[in-house]
Amino acid sequence: MEKTRINWNDFSNSLLARWRFSFTINEIRKELHLSDAVINQGLYRLTQKNRIKKIREGFYVVLPPHYQQLGLLPMYSYIDHLMKSLGKSYYVGLLTAAELHGAAHQKPMVEFVITSYPAPRSIINKKMKLSFVSKKELLAEGIIQKKSEAGYFNVSSPELTAFDLLDQIRRFGLNHITTILQELHEVMKVSALKKIAILNNNMANIQRLGYILENFTKNQRLADVLYEILEKQKLSVTGLSPLKGRKGAIDKKWQIIINTEIDPDL
Repeated sequence: MEKTRINWNDFSNSLLARWRFSFTINEIRKELHLSDAVINQGLYRLTQKNRIKKIREGFYVVLPPHYQQLGLLPMYSYIDHLMKSLGKSYYVGLLTAAELHGAAHQKPMVEFVITSYPAPRSIINKKMKLSFVSKKELLAEGIIQKKSEAGYFNVSSPELTAFDLLDQIRRFGLNHITTILQELHEVMKVSALKKIAILNNNMANIQRLGYILENFTKNQRLADVLYEILEKQKLSVTGLSPLKGRKGAIDKKWQIIINTEIDPDL
């Protein structure tokens, strides 16, 4: 016989006591053996009391007391569980990854997660702005793990973050990307950069990144390892910005058309 009475406050507290900061409807069905009507009523009460928050249909986070006024948990506390519940490969990337690596000139207004095709619908509301960006292939060699209070989550390495940002010039602009690289290069490693550059196999972005590293960070060791890769290739002259035309002086070393001026914020 179904048990229809439950202390929902005790239930949410018990999740926190087990360091569970998120759950799905299906997990609750299996754990409590209650009807959907009873579960929905209980979750509604907890939502009204600001004990839980619905992130997307069927997925909730549990709010510890010190987060109840804010009304949301940090994304790192639930992103791994959320993506596993969706059956999607992922990593925290772009501006969000740069911030985690200490290269955020200012706190990003949107949090970014890179995922396999097709990307889930982004979650944009007053409390959160979580943007999912899809990629044809996720480079496992460029994904590392960081720890949150809820466990581990995937994040792009500094080197992969650099190339991902250049893939998104249309979204962020060269000035902003260069500003980030002026800090991000400090935690980038030569060997890792070489590996990711070869695996990423985008010559135009290797040219752009090499040019920026050499001229705006003065990190010659990183620039040189990219040049070593390019020396072995038959290069096409490419624009510094893919959004501009092909007019401008040519940097012969990097085979870059200086079709725009870079004016970083730092």
